[in-house]
Amino acid sequence: MSHTPVVPPAAGPLVPVGKIRGTGGCIVLTIVTLGFYTWFWYYKTHEEMRTHTGEGIGGPIALVLAIFAGIVMPFLSSHEVGRLHERQGRQAPVSAVTGLWALLLGWFFLVGLIVWFVKTNSALNAYWRSVGATG
Repeated sequence: MSHTPVVPPAAGPLVPVGKIRGTGGCIVLTIVTLGFYTWFWYYKTHEEMRTHTGEGIGGPIALVLAIFAGIVMPFLSSHEVGRLHERQGRQAPVSAVTGLWALLLGWFFLVGLIVWFVKTNSALNAYWRSVGATG
């Protein structure tokens, strides 16, 4: 049985903490599933962020956007991850501008997509660790 850790915010009830996902493992899963893993990643990470903060687009909307308007997802994902850090009073390590890596260099042997994903997933994992997630 999987247990989702919870941490108390500054003042208030316990809130769920998202899962740390290894960047390399996510990239391998994306390759093995011919890209379909990205839909799962968008759904789960956006659902975890919304559950944790009560803000953001959430998993179902992220999934629909990923399927039908995928080009917006690198921008939205990096923006929401950056907002997690800002809510804690820290400088955002990624922002919507980080999505430009995927847009401008995604076509070049996927270099831009990889750079975008490494930056965004690493920032998300750093946030989850800062609020008590392990893994």
